[in-house]
Amino acid sequence: MGGMNMQQMMKQAKKLQEQMAQEQEQITAQEFTGKSADDMVVATFTGDRKLKAISIKEDAIDPDDPDMLEDLIIDAVNKGLTQIDQATQSSLGKYTKGLM
Repeated sequence: MGGMNMQQMMKQAKKLQEQMAQEQEQITAQEFTGKSADDMVVATFTGDRKLKAISIKEDAIDPDDPDMLEDLIIDAVNKGLTQIDQATQSSLGKYTKGLM
């Protein structure tokens, strides 16, 4: 009797693992966009956290103030990465609840 329970648990675990992998693939296939103030810098990522494109408005490029451009880039990149994290947590969090 105990053997059947273990076999059933293994089947359930395999099914959950397949569902998690499928949801992770869906996230990876998506694009996420982070934008700085006034869309001066727009960073586009794939769901696996790779920077795909970055767009910088000409107004953001001030040779006398490179710090402003750096701040705009950091802001856009961080917002894009946060979107990926939120989507991942929303999608996969249901599998990890209570494990930590």
